[in-house]
Amino acid sequence: MYFEQFSLDRRVLAGVQTVGYSTPTPIQQEAIPAVLAGRDVLGIAQTGTGKTAAFMLPILDRLVKEPARHVRALVLAPTRELAEQIHQATAELGRHTPVRSVSIYGGVSKQPQIAALRRGAEIVVACPGRLLDHADAGSIDLSRVEVLVLDEADRMCDMGFLPDIRRIIRRLPTNRQSMFFAATMPADIRSLATQILRDPVTVQIGTMTPVESVSHALYPVPDHLKRDLLVAMLRRTATGRVLVFTRTKHRARSLALFLKKRQGGRVAVLQGNMSQSQRQHAIDGFRSGTVDVLVATDVAARGIDVSDISHVINYDMPDTVDAYTHRIGRTGRAHQSGEAFTLAVQGDILMVREIEKAVGKPIERRRVPDFEYGDFSPEDQFPLWGQS
Repeated sequence: MYFEQFSLDRRVLAGVQTVGYSTPTPIQQEAIPAVLAGRDVLGIAQTGTGKTAAFMLPILDRLVKEPARHVRALVLAPTRELAEQIHQATAELGRHTPVRSVSIYGGVSKQPQIAALRRGAEIVVACPGRLLDHADAGSIDLSRVEVLVLDEADRMCDMGFLPDIRRIIRRLPTNRQSMFFAATMPADIRSLATQILRDPVTVQIGTMTPVESVSHALYPVPDHLKRDLLVAMLRRTATGRVLVFTRTKHRARSLALFLKKRQGGRVAVLQGNMSQSQRQHAIDGFRSGTVDVLVATDVAARGIDVSDISHVINYDMPDTVDAYTHRIGRTGRAHQSGEAFTLAVQGDILMVREIEKAVGKPIERRRVPDFEYGDFSPEDQFPLWGQS
């Protein structure tokens, strides 16, 4: 199948060709016709499957046919990075159209955002909190929105945005097209979808399990040796770009400093207390290859769009299987293979069991050759799933 078969406006198709897309992904094949037909859509697919183009191409097609200089499409995203990623993708896909997009999020000055809105933007990509600030101040008019998209709605729920989302929805016209896209569908988001979506087309690509293009390995280790083991892993493994996840902002900062001292300067950190310019600098360095290792928290890493991450390393075990799925979804994207390594301490055994159930098989236990584990026995601490 080709994008031409969707009968998109020629200017939108020109954008598709410019970004180098050839054939649509499965979620694009199923979602685009439904969105073009004006249907509400509930899209469930893992990270890296092409969700942005699945909703943005038909939105651009709709807006380009009836130009107007007011906000007509609203996309809500959980993080600044994801909002900016969607905005940039919109600019690329719509570069041959007169449709304008603006991104709205906190951590930066409001004035450039207000100026962009005054110049006339049909598409607004926003984080809920800053959008409400603009709405309360009267700098944005949501009364003529025709299309609403909640992207990564599950993460917005996890991050406590549900009350803000409800406040925003109350400001929108009831007669609109609505779409929810997520990698998982927890009960509260499914409940919201039931309330907001009208006779939606459900598009589900795959199951809510870790992607098949990623291989998994577990590195049991005592907690006091985790940092040294990570350094040994990085030195002994042929890697490209490596994304390392920690549980907290403090651990991300301290681990990044440690790795810089041991690995050299090609290490950066991404965590919530950084300014937007600092965060963007870290992401740009990771994307361009001047940074080899990016240490990040779950929330800060949301929205990283780097297609060739070779390894995801869970320095800290995630709290849920869904969090594990989201993390490792950053590698093995766009039909490439990837590897997910997890450093596991003794208290992680129950979560290891849950992840193995989701993967559907035992996760390989590995040792780093020549690493001094002391008296610690990985085999005794982490027997394979199904063994006593």
